[in-house]
Amino acid sequence: MKLRPLADRVIVKRLENETKTASGIVIPDNAAEKPDQGEVMAVGPGKKNDKGELLAMNVKKGDRVLFGKYSGQSVKVDGDELLVMKEDDLFAVVEK
Repeated sequence: MKLRPLADRVIVKRLENETKTASGIVIPDNAAEKPDQGEVMAVGPGKKNDKGELLAMNVKKGDRVLFGKYSGQSVKVDGDELLVMKEDDLFAVVEK
């Protein structure tokens, strides 16, 4: 199944967190926090302004982004857990 986001929505796949601390302590899954970084998998066409003009999106497929812990709606697609969120819910793009 493929997802095509509408308007100013993006599909994000969470990046995995480290399960071990710098000192070597293993963190169990139930104690680990959800990661707040992800990779953009798909981008909608953009939002329309008051004049009906389409505003371009600031992110593109493949961008690494930061978002809030509780941002977006979680969906499962082909066994992967993805997030659907508005572009406004994204905090920043991580430059490489």
